[in-house]
Amino acid sequence: MKKEIFKPSREFAKDARIKNMCEYQELMDAATDDYEGFWGGFAKEKIDWIEPFKNVMDESNFPFVKWFEGGKLNVSTQCIDRHLGSRKNKAAILFEGDRGDKQSITYLELYYNVNRFANLLKNDFGVKKGDRVVIYMPMIPEAAYAMLACARIGAIHSIVFGGFSAEALRDRVQDANAKVVITADGAYRKSKPYMLKPVVDEAIKGETPVEKVLVVKRNNEKIEWHEGRDFSYDELIKDQPIECEPEPMDAEDPLFLLYTSGSTGKPKGVQHNQAGYILWAQMTMEWVFDVKENDTYWCTADIGWITGHTYIVYGPLAMGATTVMFEGVPTYPDAGRAWKMVQDYKISQFYTAPTAIRVLHNMGEHEPLKYDLSSLKVLGTVGEPIDPPAWEWYHEEVGGGRCPIVDTYWQTETGGHVISPLPGATPIKPGCATLPLPGIMAEIVDKDGNKKEPGDTGFLCITRPWPSMIRGIWGDEDRFIKSYFGDVKQNGRGVYFTGDGANYDEDGYITITGRTDDVINVSGHRMGTAEVEAALAKEDEVAEVAVVGRPHPIKGESIFAYVVMKHSLEESRFDSYEAIEKEMNEIIKKEIGNIALCDHIVFVPGLPKTRSGKIMRRILRSIAKGEEITQDISTLEDPSIVAKIAALAKEK
Repeated sequence: MKKEIFKPSREFAKDARIKNMCEYQELMDAATDDYEGFWGGFAKEKIDWIEPFKNVMDESNFPFVKWFEGGKLNVSTQCIDRHLGSRKNKAAILFEGDRGDKQSITYLELYYNVNRFANLLKNDFGVKKGDRVVIYMPMIPEAAYAMLACARIGAIHSIVFGGFSAEALRDRVQDANAKVVITADGAYRKSKPYMLKPVVDEAIKGETPVEKVLVVKRNNEKIEWHEGRDFSYDELIKDQPIECEPEPMDAEDPLFLLYTSGSTGKPKGVQHNQAGYILWAQMTMEWVFDVKENDTYWCTADIGWITGHTYIVYGPLAMGATTVMFEGVPTYPDAGRAWKMVQDYKISQFYTAPTAIRVLHNMGEHEPLKYDLSSLKVLGTVGEPIDPPAWEWYHEEVGGGRCPIVDTYWQTETGGHVISPLPGATPIKPGCATLPLPGIMAEIVDKDGNKKEPGDTGFLCITRPWPSMIRGIWGDEDRFIKSYFGDVKQNGRGVYFTGDGANYDEDGYITITGRTDDVINVSGHRMGTAEVEAALAKEDEVAEVAVVGRPHPIKGESIFAYVVMKHSLEESRFDSYEAIEKEMNEIIKKEIGNIALCDHIVFVPGLPKTRSGKIMRRILRSIAKGEEITQDISTLEDPSIVAKIAALAKEK
């Protein structure tokens, strides 16, 4: 069935950076005709080089590709110093705390704060170029200062999400061989203090590479201080000089590590380097969000994830935008919190996850109508495919039917968006990632690199290196090659495999079907969980759904669905859960076919999510199989939900 298409408004398109599909195609053609010239031209235009690069790309040691060799730059000056002429009094960061406390930090103030932080690390802690610094922080301005201070002196930062456990933090500290940890006493969540410093204390007990811990005061709760190891940021920062000479960095020097956890094995330290990363961060901010000089942009992610790196700190600041940092939960103290912030700050671009959209919809379907959201120009989604009902609510209720929705596809490893609509150019289909961005050679192929036909699901790959691609897994070259370049080959050479399945529609648009390891094999028929979830979500009473496979003696696997309802059974239009199950399977039959019918549907009060909103499907798989839960559940928003789900699933 052909999807409804939403074309960009002419009013928006006339001022957009990419105004129509002809301009998009011209850029794609330019990249195809002269790939190095395409990237080299943008690198010269967008980056303030200390020394110009001599070579655009070197593939001689593929997949260890080098970009812009010979060039020297400093990412902190790209994000701050070059804006001090015309933008020094412009707000760089607008911060709102969980309790409503606010700060507006200009580019000049950001310059001073980052320099002080850099001097503290360099002079008081002895941090030098190439040293690893772990940042375990809440969403407060000092976290951004810490990132940029590391970039200024050439240290490699590794941010660990502030909801991770001591064990997870220890693994990352040890693997990076970090000499310094920057943390806070704690922070606030739903107006209640929670602690971070005790987690650090537990993580670095015993033998550790960590020499010093820097502690920012946030919630002023009592913490333990270890003499000679722990130091107060608030005390040390007072006397630091406001000038710090930026370290000239080679284009291919590491900028940061960001660890991703697989289903098994130790976390992978994804390495991103200087020039290619910051170039693409800036270009995608300009192209995908179409941020202009006077816009205020808000990404609701946490800096512990790649989304926070690229689209809260580095991307917005590189292009001189005003970026919002938010410590709290968009649904606290009520479901209008996010929309009140949009109104108060006159936010132009709003970027969040489909999970958050569904929760906001479920908790306050008509809340957006209470606020003035007329400042919004572009809406964005990130993290997983967005289902059509959530897309429709987001478009109509939040965007007033006038804001394009950029459904962005990318990964920690890609550094920035790789597939996304362009708000002034791309006709949008709800739930569809649409087309590769200019310069990104993304294709859906089989194992031998042959392009798939429309309707056939294949492996989503990027067949040529691009500047912001992962440069390696820290300390493990073999794992890097095996993880990303070992599964799919084209013309005899490995290509970057995203790990996701996808298909083309009749217009060449790309739809993501989900992780290829999130595939359920029912009687020899392989289907992505995302496809089944999208179908089940079309039932009006469904707020959220997660699907996993369960071993089956005949079919190999059966489909096991966890469903969160919008209302209680009594408040719904159904008289029994059996009636709801029947209705949902009728939708599956219509949307996909009998092969995808759910053998088990469990109605649950919630799903196991991290504090960033990611659903932990590994836990749901274990519950469906009746296995003991061995995964760390301390990072979940509500760890108690696991036992509740397990008890309900036992009845199935």
